[in-house]
Amino acid sequence: MMEGAVSGDSPYEIVEQNSTSFVPPSARHGQVKDLFTLWFTTSIAPFPIVTGATIAAQSHLSLLWAISAILCGHLLGSLVLAACSAQGPQMGLAQMVQARGQFGRYGALLIVSISALLYLGFFTSNTVLAGQALHGLVPVIGIGVGGVLAALCAVTIGVLGYRTIHLLNRVGMWFMAAALLAAFACVMVRMPAAAWTLHGFNTLGWLLCFSTALVWNTSYACYTSDYSRYLPQTVGLRRPFLASLAGSAAGASLSFIFGAVVAASMPQLGDPMLAVSSATGLVGPVLLFLFLLNIISHNALNVYGAVLALITMLQTFIASWEPGRGARIGIAGVVLCGCLGVAGAFPDSAVPVFIDIVVALLIVLVPWVTINLCDFYILRKGRYDIASFFRADGGRYGLFDWPACTAFLIGVAVQIPITTNAFFTGPLVPLLHGINIGWLVSPPVTLLAFLALRKAR
Repeated sequence: MMEGAVSGDSPYEIVEQNSTSFVPPSARHGQVKDLFTLWFTTSIAPFPIVTGATIAAQSHLSLLWAISAILCGHLLGSLVLAACSAQGPQMGLAQMVQARGQFGRYGALLIVSISALLYLGFFTSNTVLAGQALHGLVPVIGIGVGGVLAALCAVTIGVLGYRTIHLLNRVGMWFMAAALLAAFACVMVRMPAAAWTLHGFNTLGWLLCFSTALVWNTSYACYTSDYSRYLPQTVGLRRPFLASLAGSAAGASLSFIFGAVVAASMPQLGDPMLAVSSATGLVGPVLLFLFLLNIISHNALNVYGAVLALITMLQTFIASWEPGRGARIGIAGVVLCGCLGVAGAFPDSAVPVFIDIVVALLIVLVPWVTINLCDFYILRKGRYDIASFFRADGGRYGLFDWPACTAFLIGVAVQIPITTNAFFTGPLVPLLHGINIGWLVSPPVTLLAFLALRKAR
């Protein structure tokens, strides 16, 4: 058996055996359509709805123009997500382990560390949101207690692993889709006709909606192959690509558009979720209950990804370690305690602060995904030496791949003058009327630097 491989999960095992090891052909299972249900279902949640409502209100676009920007942004962002997801069946590896083939064993640590921080931030934020949602549905349950209960459920699902995560999203898709369609119907009936054409078009507003939607799905790229790596290699690239593309684009677009429709129909209500509750009538409580379940299910992805990233970090320094289910369970417990501690200590500020941190860290995802896609699809055409990923010396990929690491830093640096977030505003941002275009400039610069440096090596 290949170094770093595991025998795989039996269909009768409840808890996933594997962690970051290579999934051999004998352990592959599942169907490509599961990628559609996963990315569709996880995208129907309060956070994207609130985001859609917020950007639609801030853009001062007509509803039709806002919808066009949302659709274009999510389609382009989903192309990136899907291109990373399609790598999973070919590699049989978690996304962050694969980064060693592009950046080297130690060179990959930076992106793996940032990826882990993103997961932990999302998990903590969603824990607070789930506590608030549960308290809203059952007022006798305090927000703190609700957060603990929701986090325990999410960690349990994450520990059970790959099969359970896909199963819940296969079942949940039908409930979430039906509830969202019913909510759409309730809002549309009450929406005044003038809401469709109010405001008109402006370029900056369209770019705001477009760029936000684009970055939304791109932000998932660092863990997409975690949920496709068990599929048989024979499924190829096209089928998982299309399934992931359709699921993520459809789910995220519907959530954003629903938020935009709610904002247009009830602009007097500043709180988007209050507007959703008011506009959906009797469907509202059902929708909020399903949202709570979906927050928990989505948070299972966050804790699952966080654990895999943390194991990858530790294994970088302990090459002989072959972590299994025991390691996943133990590290999941540490993640649970740590994130609950942060959420409990800062219940009012955890969500906005972590969202600000997550948005700020997205600056590193654009150059990483540019190098990832170029290396996989153009340079190596999906052919990697899997055993080298688990060797102490990095095998044929070494400890540092200097062209990739240098191009990555160049791709980050070029965004700084034109980037704005809660912690920093680049000197050129005012000239761009506050619009962040780093995602547009970084890919071609990173790509050219990467190719030039590899050629010069």
